[in-house]
Amino acid sequence: MKSLSLFFFLLLTSAAALAAPTLELSAGMHRIEAEVASTQGDRATGLMNRPAMPVQRGMLFVFPKPGVQCFWMKNTLIPLSIAFIDDSGRIVQIADMQPQSLDNHCSAKPVRFALEMNAGWFKSRGLAAGAKINGLDKAPPGR
Repeated sequence: MKSLSLFFFLLLTSAAALAAPTLELSAGMHRIEAEVASTQGDRATGLMNRPAMPVQRGMLFVFPKPGVQCFWMKNTLIPLSIAFIDDSGRIVQIADMQPQSLDNHCSAKPVRFALEMNAGWFKSRGLAAGAKINGLDKAPPGR
């Protein structure tokens, strides 16, 4: 029994150690705990294989420079909404994405950030294109 408990403890602490660093963002009065994906490897893995995500949690993708960014949902188990965000922190557009889909969702304009949240998060808070996401200035540079 002790070895089983130790196994689960090590498993949980290992998973926590592998989690991406977080950054606190806000959209109006709404607080966001964003895991940061600023490297090519972290951006490629994204939120794959996660069975759930807390309501206030999301993932911020940071790219080295603005460009048309495209996302798909292969191996992603939860439905997500993605906000494509320009350098000024303004949402350019929002797309809803279905789990395990190979459909591409691309930004309409060059952006340097994308923020994935649980499906419907932006809409349920009245956030749309033009809304401001605060705290991006604290994000590490994209690599």
